[in-house]
Amino acid sequence: MVAVAILAAGRGTRMKSNLPKVLHYLAGQSLVERVIDSCQMINPLRRMIIIGYQGDRVKEALQHKDNLEYVEQKEQLGTGHAIQQLIPYLQDFEGDLLVLNGDVPLLRKETIQQLLATHKTHQNAATLLTANLPNPKGYGRVFCDGHNLVTQIVEERDCNDAQRKNCRINGGIYCFNWSKLMEILPNLQPNNDQQEYYLTDAVNFLDPVMAVDVDDYLEISGINDRKQLATAHDILQVRIKEHWMKEGVTLIDPDSITIDDTVQLGTDVVIEPQTHLRGYSVIGSGSRIGPGTLIENSQIGENVTVMYSVITDSEVGSKTRVGPYAHLRGEAKIGSACRVGNFVEVKKSTIGDKSNVAHLSYLGDATLGDQVNVGAGTITANYDGVKKHPTQIGSRSKTGANSVLVAPVTLGEDVTIAAGSVITKDVPDDALGIAREKQRNIEGWRMATKD
Repeated sequence: MVAVAILAAGRGTRMKSNLPKVLHYLAGQSLVERVIDSCQMINPLRRMIIIGYQGDRVKEALQHKDNLEYVEQKEQLGTGHAIQQLIPYLQDFEGDLLVLNGDVPLLRKETIQQLLATHKTHQNAATLLTANLPNPKGYGRVFCDGHNLVTQIVEERDCNDAQRKNCRINGGIYCFNWSKLMEILPNLQPNNDQQEYYLTDAVNFLDPVMAVDVDDYLEISGINDRKQLATAHDILQVRIKEHWMKEGVTLIDPDSITIDDTVQLGTDVVIEPQTHLRGYSVIGSGSRIGPGTLIENSQIGENVTVMYSVITDSEVGSKTRVGPYAHLRGEAKIGSACRVGNFVEVKKSTIGDKSNVAHLSYLGDATLGDQVNVGAGTITANYDGVKKHPTQIGSRSKTGANSVLVAPVTLGEDVTIAAGSVITKDVPDDALGIAREKQRNIEGWRMATKD
């Protein structure tokens, strides 16, 4: 049995923010969400978040996550003090405790599995994740014998000059035999410069304790300021892009592209420069996205082309062309083999298969059938100043240029709307709708001139 404790109580003063550090976002997820997700593969029995600064805000941000327990650390007096708060919650627990940091978001799931496997295989009292850094400044040092058994852990501020030359550092990730740890926790003392209770002091009183060196030391990178947050973003982007290129995705100019790791891409997808894919988006096989495109929380079908456009919270069917300069938002649903062209905005509307909205149009709260052609400059006037109203357009209908459809209004199937019409009444099937003043020419008329 494994319980997970995630340290998420600190404010993070170096972030210069009113937002708790663990709630800052990294490629579509908060730091603490990333840490929570990193331990999914071990299927922990319990997941406990140790909160403190703006704890209610952390709870609210994680309310979509199931089976989380919250433990309050009213005073932030160090990592040992944080784990002491678990004692009342784990009185009868007899398994292992995995301790993670809410501000260390790059830890791979496989690394956590390796740490736990080593801990169980050797029946350790404690196992900690370590790394050999080229520049270990700022980290506590770990001293081991030839079998990776830990002999001592010393925080950097407490190291002497000789100890600082050791490059093996403590990553702050631990697995403990909880029963043995609980015997030690009440005896921790703040005998250090910071007057804090260090979890590393507990490790010094346990036996055996083993270190597991992580292959990629960047995994244990912590986030303390905005610069480190940006560095973590770069590290994550390299991982994500390398993964997708190995899976058959073409990235043209990868340095100008960003992809959240919650995005799913099909084979033979081509991502053009200056394109950004965010949230829980899915791009179907053979689609070409960009250049200059933002897609967020949207589903894109196969063999779709999107150019210089923004798509959020929407769906686009296969073989559809979008852009340039189109905007789909608010649960827009575009069918297959459609065209949504230049300077078109579609909001909370459904467009049937093989329909075209080629240019300079706005469709809001509208439902279009199949093979509809929306003429240039067609507008659905869906808002009366108080409420939004729907527009329905039947299959194979056509609107002329500069038409205004004043909702609520329904156009039947095979309807044609004459150019320049303002339609305020329903139009039946197989009809021509005209709503415009008859043209008059006044001969001999000139605008009056000023003397």
